Amino acid sequence: MVLVVLVSMLVFAATQVLPGDAASAILGRGATPQAKALLREELGLNKPIPQQYWNWASGLLHGDLGTTLASGQPVAQFLSDRVVNTLVLAGVTLVLMIPLSLLLGVWAGIRRGRASDHVISGLTLGAIALPEFVVATLLVALFAVTWQWLPAISVVPPGANPLADPASLMLPVATLLLVSLAFNIRMVRAGVAEAMSSDYVRMARLNGIPEGRVIRHHVLRNALAPTVQVIALTVLWLVGGVVVVETVFAYPGMGQALVQSVSGRDIPVVQAIAMLVAALYIVINVIADVVVVLLIPKLRTQA
Repeated sequence: MVLVVLVSMLVFAATQVLPGDAASAILGRGATPQAKALLREELGLNKPIPQQYWNWASGLLHGDLGTTLASGQPVAQFLSDRVVNTLVLAGVTLVLMIPLSLLLGVWAGIRRGRASDHVISGLTLGAIALPEFVVATLLVALFAVTWQWLPAISVVPPGANPLADPASLMLPVATLLLVSLAFNIRMVRAGVAEAMSSDYVRMARLNGIPEGRVIRHHVLRNALAPTVQVIALTVLWLVGGVVVVETVFAYPGMGQALVQSVSGRDIPVVQAIAMLVAALYIVINVIADVVVVLLIPKLRTQA
């Protein structure tokens, strides 16, 4: 609870130091000072900062995320479809990323130093070096412009299911998958390679335990525990860090809404998205810690 309060303070403080003025962004440059002052009073922007924070925080406690400054629409209603769209995009990416990263990472780790390991390591290292917008631009140039197989933008009508048009999701998912998959493969590969050269694996082999059982019961359990934390961070990046991908493909998710709200100084929307991501960050990290304890039984007996 204390962590949530501290996060809310940081989020509120960060939005207060954003350059520009919400009234000026809404009314435009040609608005008179009197009109701006009237709008600030109407929106409550002329109240003391502590009072603004208290009004906002008390609303959060009652499930009220506030009202958008641009349209007067409740923020919860404004974000409902966008949150679903982002979760669908992140969920499809995770469904593909987790098994692929485990499969390729374990394969490269077990065959460390061989040709397949060098190929996987080289490809993943090259993919990590490419930013999301570069990967997205290359995919659009290849699949949307040159070959014209897939749409260059991902248009999802309000209230529609993003999965109803799989073609519109392919390029955004491919971009997120290529960027996140490479990092996770390398982390799994490193954990497996380290476990393969450990003393307990050598002892298991000397005791005549079959190689397959050694890998399943000794290597994977100890190698995948650190990977859980990496996957948790990947989930957080997918939900909170897809701003570039959603902007490039005009995908109507939380990332695009955040960019538009920052540009328009729609502070309640920015605050709501930041708090949603922060709350999700806390929950996912707790879940990851629990999974690690389940994977490594000796952690349960440590003080």
